[in-house]
Amino acid sequence: MNRWALGIYGFAFPVLLTMTHMGFSFCVLLPLMLTHPSFKTQHRTTLKRQWKGLLCIGAFMAMNIGLNNLSLVEISLSLNQVIRASLPVVTAAAAVLVERKVPTRGELLALLLLTCGVVVAIFEGQASGNGFGIALCVAGTLCSAGMMTTASKILSEKLDVLLLTFYTAPVSCCVLMPFFYSRELDRFRVYAHLNGPAAAAIVVCGSGVALAYNVVHNILLQRTSAVTVTVLGEVKIVGLLALSTLLLPGESSQFTLKMSLGCICAIAGFCLYSNIKLIAARKSAAETAAKQAWSAQDRESLLSADQVANPPMSPAPPSLSRTLNKISSRPNASSVQSPRTGASSPRKTHHVRDASISIRSHPGSFDDASAIS
Repeated sequence: MNRWALGIYGFAFPVLLTMTHMGFSFCVLLPLMLTHPSFKTQHRTTLKRQWKGLLCIGAFMAMNIGLNNLSLVEISLSLNQVIRASLPVVTAAAAVLVERKVPTRGELLALLLLTCGVVVAIFEGQASGNGFGIALCVAGTLCSAGMMTTASKILSEKLDVLLLTFYTAPVSCCVLMPFFYSRELDRFRVYAHLNGPAAAAIVVCGSGVALAYNVVHNILLQRTSAVTVTVLGEVKIVGLLALSTLLLPGESSQFTLKMSLGCICAIAGFCLYSNIKLIAARKSAAETAAKQAWSAQDRESLLSADQVANPPMSPAPPSLSRTLNKISSRPNASSVQSPRTGASSPRKTHHVRDASISIRSHPGSFDDASAIS
């Protein structure tokens, strides 16, 4: 949608388009954030704990867009795309600093193979520009890598993707505002005067698509990693080149042998990276299952040891129960009256109690009620 609006249709206001997308996302999510119980109770704690990361994500996102657009004024689009193709490698380096995730040698090899393939596929053979434009493009690429890794780290701390989209939208709008005023405001006034309804339709339709894209993008960051998302972005470029060759008339003649070799190299790098990640995921799942099995075995061992140390009391045999009932039903010797005096003559009954204690202490020594009676 953005490529069509900015390129084919001629809506040459990328900063304004991004600002309207962010503002639309904030306005759409605002009622949900203020009324839904699961979100309404999280704002204070989330902002208090993660406000620095949220500010960095919004600022990085805006600077990425602004610096990239400024670089297109100084350098050619081909050179810009070549520099931006290094994003997976730059993101892997940023992940080491931000997330403390060190890639393996296999992952680095796959990323380099993928990057080289994309560079060969998209490079048109002509690159013009100056050092200032190259510096702007490199700075924008670094900001993009910083945004991806910071968002991945915050999302790994159980932050909801809708909350991340909601918080970062106004920050990006505020950072992009100077770029819009300095480079696009005057031209947009003229364009809006001549193409008002068309401009409104582009903004509204693109804003809905942008909200869905941002949410899906954040979900991918949460489920995978920042480097994996950039790898998917590179594969998207190769896929667009292949689809344009197959579907658009006249594009097949522009798909040269160099582009074919670049696409093959990029796909090989993607397959290698995916295979390494799948092997790592299976190994992690196996280790988790083994830990759970060991935990269950430890619990069973502890229960068995507890049963051995504290065996359950066995019920008394029926004969012993009848004997104890007979003893308890006899009249109390202390209340038996003397036939001569009529007064109570206390008797010593400790032998009965002793017998009861002996029976309770050694239940196996009496098998019949007649042993006492």
